[in-house]
Amino acid sequence: MPSILVVTVVHDPEDSRIRYRQIPALLADGWRVTYAAPFTAYDRPQPLLPGLRTMDLPRALGRDRLAADRVARALIAAQGGEHDLVLVHDPEIVAAVTGLRLRNLVWDVHEDPAAALVAKDWLPRPAKGVIGRLWRGTERLTERRHRLLLAEYAYQERFAREHAVVPNAVTVPATIEPPGTERVVYLGTVTMARGTGVMVEASRRIAAATEGSCRLEVIGGARDDASRDLLEAGQRDGVLTWHGFVPAAEALAMLPGALAGLSLLQNLPNYRHSRPTKIVEYLAHGVPVVTTPLPVAVDLVESANAGIVVPFDDPVAAADAILALRADPERAATMGRAGHEAARAAYDWSVQGAHFTQTLRGFLAAP
Repeated sequence: MPSILVVTVVHDPEDSRIRYRQIPALLADGWRVTYAAPFTAYDRPQPLLPGLRTMDLPRALGRDRLAADRVARALIAAQGGEHDLVLVHDPEIVAAVTGLRLRNLVWDVHEDPAAALVAKDWLPRPAKGVIGRLWRGTERLTERRHRLLLAEYAYQERFAREHAVVPNAVTVPATIEPPGTERVVYLGTVTMARGTGVMVEASRRIAAATEGSCRLEVIGGARDDASRDLLEAGQRDGVLTWHGFVPAAEALAMLPGALAGLSLLQNLPNYRHSRPTKIVEYLAHGVPVVTTPLPVAVDLVESANAGIVVPFDDPVAAADAILALRADPERAATMGRAGHEAARAAYDWSVQGAHFTQTLRGFLAAP
């Protein structure tokens, strides 16, 4: 029975890719899994599953990251050799374990760290360019020393060697509900870069146009004070409901029957080549998508004819798109069915999960 140590100090322990896709796939494939993550820092319960052992780590947050990185390094140094593979999900852990000469480390590349620096408000602007260039060099060294899994096919462009790709697929239900008329949903972490301002202003316009009979439901925690203030104000004014963090299984159960799902990301480098998982989740549950014109998002929505693309930073266009769907239930239902079929064909974790575990087993066999 192979064993694996899964480590993060950045991601929420309830991260869907890690907790609800990869770990269940590993357990089902017969692995013994140790999951080390910041459970206490995120106020998350440690899951009790056969074959799973959990360990609590500190969280790397803002400028206060070095202590968590040191703890993660010490853990991997002490226990990495006891496992067949060490699967890490944070680029800073990859850097932190330099010098340990690990032969069994796998980096799951969720994002483009250098591009993501633009949205890191805690970093001084002059430092972003310097750190970005240093990180590009670190990536080139990393792929020589360790195995990589990529969450996006587009990430391959950053690397000289070919690496396995395990896209952010989702569990696609067998049946769906048609879109309703009373709820618009947003699922995921909330930040200004992810469109909080546009989303809240659009919700005000929708509430006014429908005399309050159609409301926005925001399912996810806020990561910045500006987003938190906007959401609290919208909730006080009765134009939206903010649920805060909701465990993945419960959050996904809130999608069916929604009129539309929002993905109003800003035009930032880290988003231009990434496939928003929330869009795939909307498609899987038969919810028409309203998205900004990021290239991958546009391809997802337009190739399936499953939603509407609106301009960046335009709450009027976002609200108009939602109201247009509400006024044409047959169009909304057609988009919902088309999105569901597209998700079943290309984005179902029941297929990708097997590819993930087979890839890791291949790493075991490789020299």
